Formats: sequence, structure tokens, C-alpha cells
Amino acid sequence: MPSIGVLTMELRLDESHSLKEKRHVVKSVQDRLRHKFNVAVAEIGFQDLWQRGLLAAVTVSSDRGNAEIILHSVENEAASLLGPMLVSATLEWLE
Repeated sequence: MPSIGVLTMELRLDESHSLKEKRHVVKSVQDRLRHKFNVAVAEIGFQDLWQRGLLAAVTVSSDRGNAEIILHSVENEAASLLGPMLVSATLEWLE
């Protein structure tokens, strides 16, 4: 049975002073995660707020353990890229 894992990450961008600055940071993180881990990444919330962001990374796998490893790696990479800007991360499963 395939497993679909969704990692939701909330960002707080205190140094951002415009939507353009925020989108630059968000796009950079999205591209890095997408290319390094082959996951789908999208901004799913707070699009109109320039100091907050909500990203989701999704992977599909025939093995839940493998999907969990990938999404934990995505979370660790996001934490290393964003540091304290990563406020929270939540992992959910759709089966």
C-alpha cells in the first residue's frame, strides 16, 4: 500500500520587509529541497504576509519507512537552511 507523507513547515521571516524579499527566501528553500530530495514543495499559506510562510513538502512511496526518512531529511535540511526562521514542522500521513 503506498504511503503519502506531508511535511508542513511554518516560517517566521522577521528580517523580511516586503513580499518580494519573503518570496526570494521561500523560492530558494523550495528549489533546494525539490532538487536535493525529489519531493514536491509548495507554499500553502500566508502568501500575503511578508513575515510568515507555510511550506508543504510531499513524497509518495511504496514503503512508509523510506518516505519517513526522506521527509525527516527534508526537515533537517530546511532547519539548516533557515535556522531559527523555521518555527515548526509537522509530519502527516495520508493512506
